[in-house]
Amino acid sequence: MHARIVRMDFTGDPHELARRAEDGLLPILRSLPGFEAYTVVQSGEEIFSFSGWDIAEQAEAAGAAALSWVGENMAGDIELKETVIGEILIPTTLGITAKAGATA
Repeated sequence: MHARIVRMDFTGDPHELARRAEDGLLPILRSLPGFEAYTVVQSGEEIFSFSGWDIAEQAEAAGAAALSWVGENMAGDIELKETVIGEILIPTTLGITAKAGATA
């Protein structure tokens, strides 16, 4: 599995921004191939989003869909700072651990 992690600056109420993303962006992400999970976290003056995907290419494709939706619906409220895509090593939220795939 792979993750797409995005760091953003924001203006306004982060809870309202999260509600808007849940109502508008989450259904789009769920409709894309390989979708597994989506989480949004606020830390200080930044928001981080995490999405889980079956393969890296799906995580990359989700970025285009997310950028389009954010551009149309949150322009001026969210500023993208950084995006990374990487392999998920311990996906505990999905009930799987690194030990499950280990062999003796």
